[in-house]
Amino acid sequence: MAPRTDSQSLATMSDTSNESSIDPIFHILRLVPFSFIRPPRLRLKLPSFTLPSPMTVFALILLTYFLVISGFVYDVIVEPPGIGSTQDPVTGTIRPVVFMSGRVNGQYIIEGLSSGFMFVLGGVGIIMLDLALDKNRAKSVKSSYATVGVTSVVIGYVMSMLFIRIKIPGYLH
Repeated sequence: MAPRTDSQSLATMSDTSNESSIDPIFHILRLVPFSFIRPPRLRLKLPSFTLPSPMTVFALILLTYFLVISGFVYDVIVEPPGIGSTQDPVTGTIRPVVFMSGRVNGQYIIEGLSSGFMFVLGGVGIIMLDLALDKNRAKSVKSSYATVGVTSVVIGYVMSMLFIRIKIPGYLH
């Protein structure tokens, strides 16, 4: 008699494990309903999905990045006000405040959204700088991409540092 191959022994083991179970209740529950009920023949087709375009994936990832960086989860859980207000000591009038100054672990909604936008602006600037390095583009387009990229990165950095100085007075001085 020829020795069994691994596939034959695995098939035999799976047949015996499916048909004979140690639990008799499982065996009864498996056989009794199907002795008088006929299961329907289902002609199901697997759904066909088309992959999204690369630009759609990029837009979703950029939107997710913006929401995470701007503190969307914090805003949903804590429910801070959109903007704050403070009373002017000289005139006594109430003026709006966008940054929760002195509190590192708290933020207003507008503060988070504006900070997140500046980070996204810097990231888009880096992407534009990468596009400016493409050798197959015209020189004028490359220089436009480079100008927009450098401007975006500089504006994002300067505004983020300004936000940090407003948020934490005396930081980096």
